[in-house]
Amino acid sequence: MIEMGRLLRIRLRLRRFMRRHHLVFTILRSLMIFSAGFGGAYGFIKASMAEKSGYNPHTFAIGASFLFALACVGLATLSMRLRFLAKKLHKVALHNEVLADRNWELQEAEQRARNLFEQQGDLIVMRASNGAIVFVNDAYCEMAGLDRENLLGSQFAFELIEQGDSALEPSGTRVHDQCIDSAIGPRWIAWREALVRADAGQPAVLQCVGRDVTGRTETERALADARDQANAANRAKSRFLAMASHEIRTPLNGILGMSGLLLETPLTPEQTTYAKAVRTSGEALMSLINELLDYSKIEAGKLALEAQPFSLTALIEEITELMAPRAQGKQLEMAAYLDERLPTWVTGDAARLRQVLLNLAGNAIKFTASGGVALIAEPGIWPNEISFQVRDTGIGIAADAQERIFREFEQADDSVARSFGGTGLGLAISDRIVKRMGGRISLQSRLGSGSTFEVSVPLPAALERGEQNSFRGPDLTGQSIMLVAPAGLQAELIERRLQNWGAQTCLVAETEVAEVLLPERAWHAVLIDDAIGSDAARSLGEAARHHTTRLIVLVTPASRHEQNPAAPFHFYLVKPLRAASLATRVGFEVDGAAMALADESLPTIAPPIAAQAGAGLSILVAEDNDINALLMRSLLTKLGHHADIAVHGEAALDSWHAARSAGAPYDLILMDVQMPRLDGIAATRRIRAHEASEPGRRTPILALTANALVEDRYACFEAGMDGFLVKPIDRDKLEEALANLAAARQVAA
Repeated sequence: MIEMGRLLRIRLRLRRFMRRHHLVFTILRSLMIFSAGFGGAYGFIKASMAEKSGYNPHTFAIGASFLFALACVGLATLSMRLRFLAKKLHKVALHNEVLADRNWELQEAEQRARNLFEQQGDLIVMRASNGAIVFVNDAYCEMAGLDRENLLGSQFAFELIEQGDSALEPSGTRVHDQCIDSAIGPRWIAWREALVRADAGQPAVLQCVGRDVTGRTETERALADARDQANAANRAKSRFLAMASHEIRTPLNGILGMSGLLLETPLTPEQTTYAKAVRTSGEALMSLINELLDYSKIEAGKLALEAQPFSLTALIEEITELMAPRAQGKQLEMAAYLDERLPTWVTGDAARLRQVLLNLAGNAIKFTASGGVALIAEPGIWPNEISFQVRDTGIGIAADAQERIFREFEQADDSVARSFGGTGLGLAISDRIVKRMGGRISLQSRLGSGSTFEVSVPLPAALERGEQNSFRGPDLTGQSIMLVAPAGLQAELIERRLQNWGAQTCLVAETEVAEVLLPERAWHAVLIDDAIGSDAARSLGEAARHHTTRLIVLVTPASRHEQNPAAPFHFYLVKPLRAASLATRVGFEVDGAAMALADESLPTIAPPIAAQAGAGLSILVAEDNDINALLMRSLLTKLGHHADIAVHGEAALDSWHAARSAGAPYDLILMDVQMPRLDGIAATRRIRAHEASEPGRRTPILALTANALVEDRYACFEAGMDGFLVKPIDRDKLEEALANLAAARQVAA
């Protein structure tokens, strides 16, 4: 193996010598060929001329011919080899030209790349493993303020002012931001660092590419500062609105409460008108405050939605009955229709949905002068979606104003002398609430032809209700029912419901036509709307007595007491109709008890609370406002309770201690949240702490608060309060709270 290695090295050296000294090698090879040829020819001729050579001319000719033939063969072979070598050399020359062209292109590409790197706006620097710079571009030199000659081979680095965020990409590239002190001042640079291999067989170098993002960083920081300032402004605005609401609600509580008490006293008609005007103005102001607070909550992103089971039927009927007095005050019909395919119980935020539908129904009544308003609930186009439609026969909305009315502080008529008032916040708030619930709100309207607002929201059925989660009307298949009523939304919806139950309905608007149609068949039921006139309804009822087993009159709550008990009607139904009441009246056989003039849809009047409880409650009222204190004392006295007033938190605490020590503790404390010296929250905490340290009955505490924010209500519960009443105090809610407390006291006794 060693000898072969030596031979290979000798051959390599000879080949290198031959390539380096090609002319000398050619001369030596020519001399060797000439010497061999000359020596052979001379020896042959000399030998043939010797005396003992045995020269034979024939043999000589043959040998010479043979040698000549060999020489020709050698020359031919050499010629062919030379031609082969010429072709090979030509190919090598062409290949060399291609390589030369590619080498030139590579040199140009390298020069372009170098120029690109050097003239690139981004900073580019390459460092060896020891940190020494092996390449920099012009931008880096300019940022550093040094020449390339001074930077190459050095370990120069910018002075760091601030280190930003850093991240490592899956490819191994490190990305980070730095604020550096450069020759042109502090600059933010976004660096991308990665290991690259410049030449094969050489160690990798760290390539750093930096982009000047000073402008972007400053903009981002300015935007972040602006966002923080906007959030702070929103919080300040929310607190301001809450404080302003509290300060407005406190005197407003006195205005509404005192006007209500004033209306319960003997007044002249003129005084009654003035007192009602005061209460109406106060209610309008209360509505405005609530809208502003709702809008503030939505703007601040604090609109919280609940997902609780609620009765869809009860929601629709409550809204209809709540808005019915307003509609009847303008001589309008108010009707409701709930599709029987819908579940009775659904899951969602009933309070927010009620707010939206009340707003739409209130607007419909406000902008309708004649006809009526209908609230319709039907299945939506998507699964678990319910569509609520509020239709009216009002003035309508122009096409160019239909999108504008959903904006804040906008109305369809934005002229100065518009006929209808309002802030223009109701629809904007409703639109945002519906979108927050994952639904949509749309409008179809034409000037002079009424409007239809449609609210579609996802409300899945309450699964815990099972198979009973639906309303089933009576089977009226084949039964004939006549409905005598003026043409309108309410009559159409009643007819539609009866037809869904299988009845053959006949809607008649004129009494003369109804009298003609009565003898034609046996009617299962005849429904007569008192809106055709009380005398006409009674006369038609007399005529229909012999043609039907159910004679029903539809009346308004205000006109119910005007009906004569001896009238020919079997039943009364009070408008707006409830589906269950209508089903009861038309779906069962008539008996003696059913002939009584009554209606299930009318609310029963509960006896006074004091009568229910057997005795009035002892109540401590902590209220620093004199008017509100007088109002609470008057309300509680009228309800049959005894009230003591404390003007601040410390006085309330002393009164509570005194009553407890005397063995006659208070049954209830109505605690104002904001009071001087000691507020309601702190006073409640002290009471709860004292109760925890001593045995005895726990005193119920209800907060009296004008703050409508959710966090304020949470603070009340965290302090140990049992509930709250929002100012202005709703007399019905106060009465309900006291009734529940009185009932609980009776059970405990």
